[in-house]
Amino acid sequence: MPAANRIDSLKAPLLVSWQLTRDCDLCCLHCCTESAPGKRLADELDAAEALGLAGQLIRCEVPYVMLCGGEPLLVAHFFSIAETLGRAGVQLKIETNGQLLDTAAAERLAQLPVRSIQISLDGATQGVYGRQRPGGSLAKAHAACRAVRSAGLPLEVTFAPTQLNIHEAEAVIEQASALGAFRFNTGKLMRVGTAARLWERLEPSASQYEDFRRLLERRCERERGSMEICSNPFTLAEGLRRSVEDPPATLLVLPNGWVKIAAVLPYICGDLRRDDLEHCWDAYRRSWQDAMILGGLSEAIAAETSHPRANEWQSALAAR
Repeated sequence: MPAANRIDSLKAPLLVSWQLTRDCDLCCLHCCTESAPGKRLADELDAAEALGLAGQLIRCEVPYVMLCGGEPLLVAHFFSIAETLGRAGVQLKIETNGQLLDTAAAERLAQLPVRSIQISLDGATQGVYGRQRPGGSLAKAHAACRAVRSAGLPLEVTFAPTQLNIHEAEAVIEQASALGAFRFNTGKLMRVGTAARLWERLEPSASQYEDFRRLLERRCERERGSMEICSNPFTLAEGLRRSVEDPPATLLVLPNGWVKIAAVLPYICGDLRRDDLEHCWDAYRRSWQDAMILGGLSEAIAAETSHPRANEWQSALAAR
């Protein structure tokens, strides 16, 4: 018998990361979900289905839900989902590019138990930010950060390093600190989604990464006590090794209700449009003791060239 994992003793996930849509108002070159304007999936959950899923999360006492995308604020029923969960006491994290997050939206979210709002700042100047995030306004992203803090909400900033922006990393850290972020999230660029297709254009060099890591170490000391520099694990492989040793108590829900086993693997272990949350949670826990899944994780740890297949979704059962 395989050894039990920590998640085997949990009756429900501790976190559900819920991608509400593939639609987005930006065309980010590094997007791991391949989201962009007009990329909404044909079978995304509608408002009634999404609110039904929110009800399941509440009934199963899931304590923490991250609403992300694509751009979650593009979803017409975004606030209905957030308020349904929040009013039931579910802690929330909102992951957004900030283009649509104005003062009114921030104040509305401030009425809920929001653990953090995470906004992406992938450049210190509009020229660099706009090249990596076509269609995006750095001024709007900064305004969103200020709106979040003015509403009394906790702010996280995330930075995806590429050849285009890595030279502005320190300036972005300084901006994040000045904007009142409590955490700065970064790490090696993931070779998944849109980034995989543009890898030669985006991947920083070994020397750039070496300089970047030294910068993070230096800034970690300087920001101690004010803003956390969160870059560990630095690589996707490091994170996967930890997951194999101690599988995360997290369900990753796709916009159509499918449940992925791991972000870097293509395998689906459940369908929340068809099955209830308990069934999908059981299937997820069993997957972390499945030889095929563990083999796929080992391959992903050994070679990042397997990572671009992450969005080629397929049933874990059908793959056997």
